[in-house]
Amino acid sequence: MLMCACQDKESPSSAPEPPAAEPAAPQEPAPAAGEAPAEAAISPEKSPMKEGTAVAATGQEVITLGGGCFWCTEAVLERLEGVADVVSGYMGGHVENPTYEQICTKTTGHVEVIQVTFDPAKISLENILDVFWQAHDPTTLNRQGADIGPQYRSVIFYHTPEQRNLAVQSKAKLDASGVYEYPAVTEIAEASKFWVAEDYHQNYYELNKDKNPYCRAVILPKLQKLKME
Repeated sequence: MLMCACQDKESPSSAPEPPAAEPAAPQEPAPAAGEAPAEAAISPEKSPMKEGTAVAATGQEVITLGGGCFWCTEAVLERLEGVADVVSGYMGGHVENPTYEQICTKTTGHVEVIQVTFDPAKISLENILDVFWQAHDPTTLNRQGADIGPQYRSVIFYHTPEQRNLAVQSKAKLDASGVYEYPAVTEIAEASKFWVAEDYHQNYYELNKDKNPYCRAVILPKLQKLKME
């Protein structure tokens, strides 16, 4: 069975080798979610989001989502009309400037996430979350299919109290709908520092759909199910 794990993910042959992993820090509990608005910080060691400083001025919003392998969620969400940008990265952990290899040790606390910049005049957060629920199984704890580990957990990182309220309501609506046999285990937490993933992870499906079997076996069926391909 194909897995979206370190030993199975293939970077494009033209991509540089990822930097060697540094020793992982001891496991620490994740910070508790607060109610105050929080803008996800970008480390100076990583390339910032392209809309990072212009979101408020342009009327755009940012929501950060984790739903298994970020290759999959990126491929789905970037197809939505009204979504201006999707960046794959890491959030929710305690290690500064983590590498992909460190994330795969399952000791940093991070989640593979996508940070989605969208125009609320063209697409609502409610609609984005509706697609998010369909793009992964929110009822499996720390697992999406064959991808197992805390880095694959289902989570919504909100950036404002309003987003938190909408996320809570959307999750309750999903559970009440009976779409899934079991209730969602999706975490709803305040956005923390966002680390942009290595270049070879960005726009992965579009660049590798004819190269990596994982794209054809796992991502393509998701897109077909959602009538996006």
